[in-house]
Amino acid sequence: MGLITGLCTFLYHLPQIYKWLLKPYYITSFLMTVAFLVVRKAPGLCEHLATQREDRNPCDFDWRELEILMFLSAIVMMKNRRAITLEQHIGNLFLFSKVANVILFFRLDVRLGVLYLALCVAFVMTCKPPLYMGPEYIKYFSDKTIDEELQRDSRVTWIVEFYANWSSDCQSFAPVFAELSLKYNCAGLRFGKVDIGRYGEVSKQYRVSTSPLAKQLPSVILFQGGKELMRRPMVDNKGRAVSWTFNEENIIREFNLNELFQKSKKLNKSRGLKEEEQLSPQPEEGSTELNENSEQPTESKKDQ
Repeated sequence: MGLITGLCTFLYHLPQIYKWLLKPYYITSFLMTVAFLVVRKAPGLCEHLATQREDRNPCDFDWRELEILMFLSAIVMMKNRRAITLEQHIGNLFLFSKVANVILFFRLDVRLGVLYLALCVAFVMTCKPPLYMGPEYIKYFSDKTIDEELQRDSRVTWIVEFYANWSSDCQSFAPVFAELSLKYNCAGLRFGKVDIGRYGEVSKQYRVSTSPLAKQLPSVILFQGGKELMRRPMVDNKGRAVSWTFNEENIIREFNLNELFQKSKKLNKSRGLKEEEQLSPQPEEGSTELNENSEQPTESKKDQ
């Protein structure tokens, strides 16, 4: 049953996978992931490689290489248990495959290991994961606009994500946060983002650390009238984030988005009534005078 579910999920996301494979970042990552497999199995190349197999077949994995690959599979499975999106699953696979390839190449030949490590460093410095460019209802703040926007209307509730472009966790959470904004954004419930990797003063002001050791990225904070009501993940006394999974279900439950959305509908209705009252035609001064003049004779006749 689990195999069928996994197969159905793969087929459902197959068009999206094709889009990813067309991007340079994923193409390069895929080639670097299968590099050792290609070198070890390629005819004409594998014959010149060293091996520890008893049959001295250099074109097949020896027992130590199989152990490393099995250990890699176990680590990827453990990491993917906490993965939220398909991007995170693929990202974990690419990352740990490169680490295993470095070990395998150094074990095979020091020169190949140095070459592959240099390629990995060049890849990290030049190739960045593609950012989310899908639909969203999110306002992006700067260090000069965030305080003004959060305090402009005390009736508006803001859910703000503090992120950094270099953080892989922030990049994985971007489509989830965008999907939430499409579902729940309204006049009384707004969604915002601020890049604290760029605006360091905002990071200090709202006490969100950008250190990789603190593991506070991304941080989602709920504001009402410019005041913080709650945040996830929570931070302990040592300044480290308490382990918390950033997925759509947890955000909806922890921040009570359904309840906030229902309250925001009332604010929308009240604003709509006020706009209708402002747009409704007002009687002109001349017409009121005519009405008063026309009513005077009738009143006088009744008095008489």
